[in-house]
Amino acid sequence: MFALTNLTRDYPWGSATAIAGLLGTTPSGGPEAELWMGAHPDSPSIANTPEGPVALDTLIAEHPISTLGAQAHAEFGAHLPFLVKFLAAERALSLQVHPTKSRAKKRFAEEDAAGVPRDDAHRNYKDVNHKPEMLLALTQFEALCGFRPCSEAAQLFRTVGMAIAATGTRVPALLDQILKTLDSSMAAPAVVRQAFETIAGGGQGTRTLVDLAASALSATAEAGGDLPSPLATVIELARQYPGDPGVLISLLLNRVSLAPGEAIYLPAGNIHAYLHGLGLEVMASSDNVMRGGLTGKHVDIPELLETVDFTPGEAPVVPTRVTELGQKVWEPPFAEFALQRVEISADGAPVPLVQNGPLIVVAVSGSVLLDSPRSDMVLGRGESVFIPAAENPVMVHPHANAAAETSVVFAVTCQGFNA
Repeated sequence: MFALTNLTRDYPWGSATAIAGLLGTTPSGGPEAELWMGAHPDSPSIANTPEGPVALDTLIAEHPISTLGAQAHAEFGAHLPFLVKFLAAERALSLQVHPTKSRAKKRFAEEDAAGVPRDDAHRNYKDVNHKPEMLLALTQFEALCGFRPCSEAAQLFRTVGMAIAATGTRVPALLDQILKTLDSSMAAPAVVRQAFETIAGGGQGTRTLVDLAASALSATAEAGGDLPSPLATVIELARQYPGDPGVLISLLLNRVSLAPGEAIYLPAGNIHAYLHGLGLEVMASSDNVMRGGLTGKHVDIPELLETVDFTPGEAPVVPTRVTELGQKVWEPPFAEFALQRVEISADGAPVPLVQNGPLIVVAVSGSVLLDSPRSDMVLGRGESVFIPAAENPVMVHPHANAAAETSVVFAVTCQGFNA
């Protein structure tokens, strides 16, 4: 077992207190948006080994079979297949989508061949991997995820038009164009794509419509009007990203509210944006992101249009499975990872961790003793550990010196090798 030191990303949308409050650490004084736990080469965790600190990606590359196990190594290569993050959003993240593995591999090679530096801010593909992911809410968590039915989107845009008209302002032609598209008889994916392109490519017309929509809806709310959540989202996003096309695109998307313990998964092509809250995010180990708005970073609309799945549908929920021993397990349809939560009382019986290859374990409450046939380690609140596949099985014991009545750990391992 190797204790980990992890890197915090200070993106401006992050909360200054949420991650520190969860883990019992001292706030840095600035935004703490993401805490990365894993072996992604951009920000690998540092493993505390008997020979001294070693980057986790280096440790795995030097000992791939013992750290990953033969099956995970055969399926995913000499790389940890998953990346774990605590994500704390004080305001909205970028509207984004992730590619398929085949597209990532092809486009990464093309950008390399074109001589685009891998650290260039305008480069789309940072690696050759896909990035399916799952978000487990740790607090109330708000997000946009996938496309709503065209009829629902049309009704929302009509309401925007009525709100603008009520102010005495002429409704812009761009809004009429969006509504004409949403009401058309084309197949739903074609309708959504055309409406999306119209907004994303509207230039000054889109910026004007964003401003008019936000102002008119704010006036409605101030007059005592009851705005549904998607229209309140327009006001919220326009304050954060004035004039941004993503403000209007949000009306094409499902607004999702997750209670603590609820999870959604995001396959390749699913367009989404996290709005607010604290969550535990697990994904394939990649940093390939195509952005379409709500950001000051690079936006490549043509590439995004070729990556997005424009089929409307509900946000994909991950059911919670409870094992006979009481572990809560979340298993999205991705081979790279599964997440489990173990809660153990001070006088409780030991609980085995579900393990399929390597493990990353993090404690968020109390402290526990992790025990395997090869080693053991006390894990306190806010601490994390990498457990190689060779250390199996791993038992979670209550720790005698735990201050809390119950201790809680999360653990991530591979899910399987045939998905």
